[in-house]
Amino acid sequence: MARAKQNPTSKKRILVVDDHPMMRQGLAKLINGEPELMVAWEAGDARAGLEMVVAHSPDLVLADISLPDQNGLELIKSIQAERPATAILVVSMHDEALYAERVLRAGARGYIMKQEGGKQLLVAIRQILSGQVYVSGKISVKILETLSQNRSGSEGSPAVKLSPREFEVFRLIGEGKGSREIAEKLHLSINTVEVHRANIKRKLKLNSPTELIRQAVQWTDSQGSG
Repeated sequence: MARAKQNPTSKKRILVVDDHPMMRQGLAKLINGEPELMVAWEAGDARAGLEMVVAHSPDLVLADISLPDQNGLELIKSIQAERPATAILVVSMHDEALYAERVLRAGARGYIMKQEGGKQLLVAIRQILSGQVYVSGKISVKILETLSQNRSGSEGSPAVKLSPREFEVFRLIGEGKGSREIAEKLHLSINTVEVHRANIKRKLKLNSPTELIRQAVQWTDSQGSG
């Protein structure tokens, strides 16, 4: 599941956490072609990734959001709890409008979508290794707008109030999925999904399942078009 490689001390050591072997291999080939960077470790799930972080303290972790055993947001929080100085860049196929702000709040230093390509990924890696934060220009503007709304007393996005798992359930409701589909996708029991739905309704002050569905669909549509 995970592997270590010989690493010169002059290079920045990177851990890749992604459940697709071809994706890990592609990232390793791209990064290892750079004189100051190297993929020193690879992991196919969150548990193995966290073990690598604790054992080796990489300079940077590249992590996907969708992992087979744990949500990427939870992995970020686990890494921050164990090794708070570790830099994390999320590399994901999911729309950054849905996740970028959340991964930054969880403790990551950047978010880039996989379709951005290798050249931009290297820009993001170097920017984060230099101590900066990386998101696209569009998302930077959106985050600044959210901060401005919060300072002026606006509650901003309803998803801000939700835990990572509640947010996952909320997003899937917005995509039109029922409790059984959500339970299967997130590897939860239907009862657990129902508990999350009840918590979401309470936190968002919604009175019925219909209101929850309407709010989730409206929010997901607005994020997708933003």
